[in-house]
Amino acid sequence: MPHRSSTARTALVVLAHHRADSLTASTARRTAAHLETAGYRVDLLDLHAEGFDPRMNAADQPDWGNRDKRYSNEAQAHMQRVLDADVVVAVFPVYWQSVPALLKGWIDRVWNYGFAYGRSKPRLAGKRMLWLGLAGATSHDPVTEGMHAVLETNLSEGIAYYCGFSHSRVALLPDAEERPQRIDAEGNLLVGDAVAGAEREAQYAEFDRRTRKAVEGFLAAEPAAA
Repeated sequence: MPHRSSTARTALVVLAHHRADSLTASTARRTAAHLETAGYRVDLLDLHAEGFDPRMNAADQPDWGNRDKRYSNEAQAHMQRVLDADVVVAVFPVYWQSVPALLKGWIDRVWNYGFAYGRSKPRLAGKRMLWLGLAGATSHDPVTEGMHAVLETNLSEGIAYYCGFSHSRVALLPDAEERPQRIDAEGNLLVGDAVAGAEREAQYAEFDRRTRKAVEGFLAAEPAAA
């Protein structure tokens, strides 16, 4: 990574998806571009492309009697990337009203005891977190309200604030599927027809607009630099 100057602000954008041609990957790249336009130096971490293994192992298992334990080289390298960032943005598909295993394993192994929590003075204090979750539910589906609440509780309160972040926000981005889907009153999954052509392009443009709005809203709440 390039040398970080004393005045530069850095954003770590974490992509958690197995396909480079996915809407999630496209959203991560566009988010990185929005942040660069806003003056951030961006470190784009594509967990799958970089071969990150989300499975816990003996080297990265917390030692509750030693908060200074030296974790695996892979975990230590990722910890440094988190430390180097002023802002962390996770971009992921919502699975079962939660994050995919790839992102959960990254948090398990990297946001570890003695690094992200377990100290009276948190090492991640003052950093800011944005969670961009892509949901297959449509924007008018009543399930999205509850989904957003669950994600906010689990990710902002349960993880980011627990680890000392000064601000955390979940931005839920529905309408991420090509074929709209919803659950009816009887519990049946209803899947509509896929859109294509100009209609699909318009859908992508609207999705990007909402993504940009979420990023800009998050940055607007950021305290001015000293």
